[in-house]
Amino acid sequence: MTPVMDGAFKSAAAAVASAEALLMTAGAGMGVDSGLPDFRGTEGFWRAYPPFAKLGLRFEQLANPAWFERDPGLAWGFYGHRLNLYRATTPHDGFSILRRRAATKPGGCFVFTSNVDGHFQKAGFAADALLECHGSIHHLQCARPCSESIWSADDITVTVDEVTMRATGELPRCPRCGGIARPNVLMFADARWVEARAGGQQRNYEPWMRRIESSRLVLIECGAGSAVPTVRLESERVARRLGATLVRINVRESDVPQGAHVGLAAGALAALKAIDQLLP
Repeated sequence: MTPVMDGAFKSAAAAVASAEALLMTAGAGMGVDSGLPDFRGTEGFWRAYPPFAKLGLRFEQLANPAWFERDPGLAWGFYGHRLNLYRATTPHDGFSILRRRAATKPGGCFVFTSNVDGHFQKAGFAADALLECHGSIHHLQCARPCSESIWSADDITVTVDEVTMRATGELPRCPRCGGIARPNVLMFADARWVEARAGGQQRNYEPWMRRIESSRLVLIECGAGSAVPTVRLESERVARRLGATLVRINVRESDVPQGAHVGLAAGALAALKAIDQLLP
């Protein structure tokens, strides 16, 4: 570790130590240390999903609700594989570090994430202190949609042929109209996402923000890139509005706004372990 990085980690640890409340914001980079694939760039996506490379389909093309109408076997091959992967993967130790440190803060913590993998809940974070701004793959909705209904995916199983990356057998269906179901996830060019569940989480987030607005708030942002900037923009908006300190952890994009913020050019797990070791 260079002297500059050593100083940055000490600054991050000092900020976390003095915090009275923590807001954890996380993007896709948070899951890489758990073994989840990095979809950064076309090549990264195609390394994770070679059958889609042969078809010449990029992530942003596949993550489109039109496929559930055009070719549901292909759509559920992609999302079914991800659902199975997220279920089988254990969140890395960085999640536990965050949860343990947050438990010592009088104002508690909240999580704002664009990740749809459900790993914050799996790691023990309270469901009522979590905002999944892009939805969750563990919940379903009608692909049409025929209603605003959202239901759990816990009882469904999707079998995927990993050679073709297509779903085989019966596909999930809407219990109301019998049509194809889809994950309750915000996709690209998505006018069909039912946002009622995320809206309910937003209604928990806003009162928490009001409760801690006079507290010393520190934001710990992990793995949120600028390609889909939802999380980065929320981190900066909250830091600016509440005068909070932002600790941005990102291997490639650790730049921070002007002010007493800290950028750490490191992976989520390595950075969180380093900060944890510097804390009492």
